[in-house]
Amino acid sequence: MIIAAPHTTNWDFPMMLALAKVSGIKLTWLGKNELFRGPMGPLMRKLGGVPVVRDKAGTMVADLVAEFAKQDRLRLIVPAEGTRSRSEYWKSGFYRIARGADVPIVFGFIDHASHSGGFGPAMLPTADVRADMDQVRAFYADKAGLRPGNSAIPRLAEEDR
Repeated sequence: MIIAAPHTTNWDFPMMLALAKVSGIKLTWLGKNELFRGPMGPLMRKLGGVPVVRDKAGTMVADLVAEFAKQDRLRLIVPAEGTRSRSEYWKSGFYRIARGADVPIVFGFIDHASHSGGFGPAMLPTADVRADMDQVRAFYADKAGLRPGNSAIPRLAEEDR
């Protein structure tokens, strides 16, 4: 499971794909269903995309946990912010998938401030969501998106429960 953050512009997507290509990593990624419509659909799938119907995502976590069990080397990248606009919380799907599949979370990043990108440390999520997210926050604290005002602080709604 790879987090793609910060996610503040459409340019983050091709930059992360290019970074993965240069690094020799074949990614599978989640994208909104609308990206897969019309003539772009086959290209998006060829690039490793899996469409997400956001209003019917009820089985997505379980489906992806099962996919991790089936495949020897699945490298799923998820834009954890879930949007290019500022939001209060990150989407928790990446965390729930990693916990369910018992796979590490790798911190992927594009840092526009330093003109760098890459794949940071890996963390195996535990039952302590707040402590795990403290590690995520520490890593992304100095990473800036192209539009920094659109970045969300890495926080899951589950931390407030």
